[in-house]
Amino acid sequence: MTPTLTTATLRPTTPHAAAPSAPETEAKQLAKVRRTIAGHTFATLATTSAQGRPHVAGVVYDAVDGELWVNTMRSSRKARNVAANRHVAVCIPFRKLPAGPPYTLQFQATATLVDMDHPSVVERHGAGKLAHVAAHGALDEPDGVFVRIVPNGIVHSYGLGVNPIALVRDPLHVGALTVDLRGDG
Repeated sequence: MTPTLTTATLRPTTPHAAAPSAPETEAKQLAKVRRTIAGHTFATLATTSAQGRPHVAGVVYDAVDGELWVNTMRSSRKARNVAANRHVAVCIPFRKLPAGPPYTLQFQATATLVDMDHPSVVERHGAGKLAHVAAHGALDEPDGVFVRIVPNGIVHSYGLGVNPIALVRDPLHVGALTVDLRGDG
């Protein structure tokens, strides 16, 4: 049986997974996940074409009200793929240690294309919430479009909130947790 920490919304993802050396409450882990998403601006976005061909691209994003916003060209592969299939996946790499692979957060989401002059874009941009994705003249591009990415709620993480020594000692069984962003009611 897979061990759980307080409820099913925060759980190790492997049958032999060990809890972090100092178990954190579900609320603390959830807060760390949200801070990590909000505190970074680079991710990889995986999309699939209408023909079922996968594509992954590095993107700069802004996290706004639980959503990720990406700017791209409507003619780009990622925008064409989102138009054909709104189911996407996101991976956010981040460093906690100067050596070794980065830690990650990854989740599935639903994506939609949003026109540059849509009221939701104008409002967010006016409030300064799209500073990273609207930089360098992005809003002046005639083919520009925003991709609005809404996580499905489940976020898998590797390394976040784990004692680095425990992770080095047992990288296969320590460090993988799943958090439900909807877990706070």
